[in-house]
Amino acid sequence: MITNVLIQLFERDFDHLTREISDFRDEKNLWLTPNDVNNSAGNLCIHLCGNLQHFIGAQLGNTGYVRNRPYEFGAKHIHRTELLKEVTKAKQIVIDTLKNISSEQLTEEFPIQVWGEAITNEFFLTHLHGHFTYHLGQISYQRRILDR
Repeated sequence: MITNVLIQLFERDFDHLTREISDFRDEKNLWLTPNDVNNSAGNLCIHLCGNLQHFIGAQLGNTGYVRNRPYEFGAKHIHRTELLKEVTKAKQIVIDTLKNISSEQLTEEFPIQVWGEAITNEFFLTHLHGHFTYHLGQISYQRRILDR
């Protein structure tokens, strides 16, 4: 079942996110935007956690999480330990929710329309993993530029 694959991928990539955030030599660099990049690594980290807690945790797992998207991109200078706590929390919510999704639920329509059209849970979960790795790559790239 695809949920088993998604669990493995999200576990791997949340662990990678933890390493990337931890590996910034200077914590201040988490909040810089090199080369006219719009979003800092810190904001991308907060965004990934909020995005997944909203779409997977709240929408599929009924966690009650309330997303604050402006905060995801507007927060500044959150301590690294707080970012890492949020990563750990988001990872647990995603994994717990995925473990409880049945194969029948995968073919059901996602609870809310995201792009103005109906999509299946399976389709959107696959999209969410791709979105996660896209931003994870941006974080990695920023770290390598800023830690030179």
